[in-house]
Amino acid sequence: MVKFYESCFSYDYPFPAVSLAYFLRYPNPYAKHVLSTDVIDRHFDSVSQRLYTTRLHLKRSKLPPTVLKLLPKGILGSNSDSGQSYILEKSIVDVKEGWMTTETRNLEWTGILSVIEKQSYIRPSRDIASDVGGTSIEPQNGTTDVKTSTTFVSRFGQGGHRTARRKAGVVSNNKDSAVEAPDDVQPKRGFLSSWSTSSLQRTIEAIGMRQTREALLKSKDGMNVVLGRMRSGGLVEVLEGMRKDREAMYGPEGPWKRTWKHGRGIEDDE
Repeated sequence: MVKFYESCFSYDYPFPAVSLAYFLRYPNPYAKHVLSTDVIDRHFDSVSQRLYTTRLHLKRSKLPPTVLKLLPKGILGSNSDSGQSYILEKSIVDVKEGWMTTETRNLEWTGILSVIEKQSYIRPSRDIASDVGGTSIEPQNGTTDVKTSTTFVSRFGQGGHRTARRKAGVVSNNKDSAVEAPDDVQPKRGFLSSWSTSSLQRTIEAIGMRQTREALLKSKDGMNVVLGRMRSGGLVEVLEGMRKDREAMYGPEGPWKRTWKHGRGIEDDE
């Protein structure tokens, strides 16, 4: 089962400022669940004049309780209690032409629900014509159009059916040859089993879509916080704001020392 969700909006800031704010958006008051961000690959193509970046975000996240109630007990193992999940992000920035594309996907619970979000940030043609320098990050005039396309895919319950089909579809005669069974040979599935699996997949995807809508609103609010800081005080205020947000969320120790202490059973100092 597959579901799609699309949305379009604009930032009242020029593209260079928005593209920079994208890479500086964590932490912010609307993303307190983001624990860390690591750049695992970045390179600049001198021919195309484009910047390619791959990052890994660690977020405090669990499957929604409404989804957990639908799943058989023990299906997630220890992952259901970890409270953390990884998000892979890839991006391409072309400042000269005025566009950026991003793609993020979850690396946890993909057997339950895969969420792939693609965004395009584009500088409107009217701004390109009026932009003299083309690469200034000063967020004074201009806008940036954003289009978001999200795909939700639930494969819950399909693993066993694929295994059964493989066993039914190929009969091995010897190590050098195999005879495919006719197309009408399918694993036996009851009507109720087929219906319940599809219904569960649709329900999981609908819950994921609802949460994505809420997350997009918070993401936009967080970006506007970063852009507002950039407008009022430039990069200095952005970095200072990041420091204050990090301290407000995790204290002066930061998230990792707190995690280490809790793992060893050490209570926080009052």
